[in-house]
Amino acid sequence: MDEKSKIQAEKHLTGTLVLSVFTAVLGFFQYGYSLGVINAPQKVIEAHYSRVLGIAPLERHATNASGEDSTVPSTQPWAGTKGTLAPVADTSEDLTTSSHILTMYWSLSVSMFAIGGMISSFTVGWIGDRLGRVKAMLVVNVLSIAGNLLMGLAKFGPSHLLIITGRAVTGLYCGLSSGLVPMYVSEVSPTALRGALGTLHQLAIVTGILISQVLGLDFLLGNDELWPLLLSLSGVAALLQFFLLLLCPESPRYLYIKLGKVEEAKKNLKRLRGNCDPMKEIAEMEKEKQEAASEKKVSIRQLFTSSKYKQAVIVALMVQISQQFSGINAIFYYSTNIFERAGVDQPVYATIGVGVVNTVFTVISVFLVEKAGRRSLFLAGLMGMLLSAVAMTVGLVLLSQFAWMSYVSMVAIFLFVIFFEVGPGPIPWFIVAELFSQGPRPAAIAVAGFCNWACNFIVGMCFQYIADLCGPYVFVIFAALLLVFFLFAYFKVPETKGKSFEEIAAVFRRKKLMAKTMTELEDLRRSEEA
Repeated sequence: MDEKSKIQAEKHLTGTLVLSVFTAVLGFFQYGYSLGVINAPQKVIEAHYSRVLGIAPLERHATNASGEDSTVPSTQPWAGTKGTLAPVADTSEDLTTSSHILTMYWSLSVSMFAIGGMISSFTVGWIGDRLGRVKAMLVVNVLSIAGNLLMGLAKFGPSHLLIITGRAVTGLYCGLSSGLVPMYVSEVSPTALRGALGTLHQLAIVTGILISQVLGLDFLLGNDELWPLLLSLSGVAALLQFFLLLLCPESPRYLYIKLGKVEEAKKNLKRLRGNCDPMKEIAEMEKEKQEAASEKKVSIRQLFTSSKYKQAVIVALMVQISQQFSGINAIFYYSTNIFERAGVDQPVYATIGVGVVNTVFTVISVFLVEKAGRRSLFLAGLMGMLLSAVAMTVGLVLLSQFAWMSYVSMVAIFLFVIFFEVGPGPIPWFIVAELFSQGPRPAAIAVAGFCNWACNFIVGMCFQYIADLCGPYVFVIFAALLLVFFLFAYFKVPETKGKSFEEIAAVFRRKKLMAKTMTELEDLRRSEEA
């Protein structure tokens, strides 16, 4: 960001803008907390399920690095020097059936969150346009409060059903919030700050995950007495967001372009920008409004059938896929085991250390994203993750021959997380809102949100099976995927830093024209040869 842009950004950074963005990203804090909170108390909750259902508790045993037998959570992919899990030997058919029932209920407890998000993400555009950005976020908070209440009261009823239902309802909230929040933040942010404020989505997520990891320690809330409170604590953030939203102005872009309320849009713009002259942004909105008026409202179906949006839609979907299929979830699953095998006495604290690094570098990315640009950070992040995945594979494969390779794997974990937070972590959350103008934006965010949630669900359901099948070589798969994502981003993802929505749309039009020209020249060459 040059000196002029810095001065302009400082002028635009008002108290109202800070309050509005902070309030909005509380939705992503709840998303992060809900992602991380279910892991720490797993054994405690499974034991409670077994008591409620009247079945034998499920345990899996593994051989640790010193050859001793130790119990590990059933979701941990590998353990021990051979990288395999050994289930407890069944003594009867009933015990096997009990284990399957318990595993099923636990899997549903984890995955219903993603299913809820997948379902609700398709309604983001409709509810955002129908109610407005602020009122929509206000209304959907009811889902979060209801879901957290169900989980908080889990001990007073059929706990497995209350948790599964609570997770599903919370997922419905997060699916809506993960679309409404980027939509609102991108529309209230000045162009000079749009990228930096957009990275706060990811910062809120990793902060939520970190806090859930810390509170999930058994001497805090991750114990048999307090786990319902642990699961339901994001309801506090929901209540805080609900009351703070009453103080936030509606998006000026929504008021001007969608509702035609010019004076109200100017009033809100002055609240968000302070004493700055709003006419430049109003002129930009007018231009966007005229362009939107010249075309019919864009539905999800039209988004895929119209050639006008084809390139932008492909980019929007691929950045979401690259975020979820990058292997970051695999790293978090496997980190505790790697630290265990490296001889760390309390691997859970080392895993929390990964969470701290995750948070710190997300903060750093807030300052990097406007200086270096979205595209370059995204590319650097993907390449860094690719190299880290290769180092991880080498470390894991050679661990049985060289004990010091465990430290190579440990360093690779931290580097993988750092590079993820530099680009592939935060950028997909806000770049979709930058790629589309007011007309197609709600439909595009809904589709991108569904894609992100669907990929999240696929990774959550399939990773353990793939890990068991491939062992340490699972990171070769992620390295190959990261290479594909890097090549795609290099050739297809445009730079959106400091550009208006119209300028970004013009980039895609130029690319489309170039592709058309190249095709025509190729056809002409072939006809001449014939």
